[in-house]
Amino acid sequence: MISSLHYISQQTATASHLDNILAACEAGCRWIQLRIKNEPEDKILASALSAKAICSRYNATLIINDYPHIARIVGAHGVHVGKQDMTVSGARAATGDEFIIGGTANTLEDILMHVKDGANYVGLGPYRFTTTKEKLSPILGLEGIAGIMETLRNMGIHIPVIAIGGIQAEDVPALMQTGIHGIAVSGLITHAENKFQTVSSLTL
Repeated sequence: MISSLHYISQQTATASHLDNILAACEAGCRWIQLRIKNEPEDKILASALSAKAICSRYNATLIINDYPHIARIVGAHGVHVGKQDMTVSGARAATGDEFIIGGTANTLEDILMHVKDGANYVGLGPYRFTTTKEKLSPILGLEGIAGIMETLRNMGIHIPVIAIGGIQAEDVPALMQTGIHGIAVSGLITHAENKFQTVSSLTL
């Protein structure tokens, strides 16, 4: 079952990826994506092992961004691949059928390719500008996401779609009305003064 609320890890000036994952789990988030860019693989592996221990403690699903072999080593639940990275079918070949595989999408064509490749869900965005991601794809906004969701319905395609990219709490009701399955957030939880209250309000 794909959660309707995904937390994507980030590092801040005062907290590591693991600090922020722990805080998100403590606040009630049960789907965590470890997303570390531009670090040596041994460091990512070490972080992934620690993230798995945290997620196991809170019975949370752990998804590793971009490194299927690391996901296998640490016993994560799945892998998420970006647009410039490995394909969903490549990640599936590296992990096996039991793993959850998600892929980033910016267009209807991206989603159709992920569906063909056997993705379990897609992350569709960016909804708006976000500083979390380098090389940002064209911004979709509410209209763009709504249009893609309508086309998918008309085609009879029902893959879980997770909206992503700069989403704020006030955006969620209108986004959910488009027919998406859920949302993925990073800064919204990382920077929340009351993380428990924020996660509770976002649990869709």
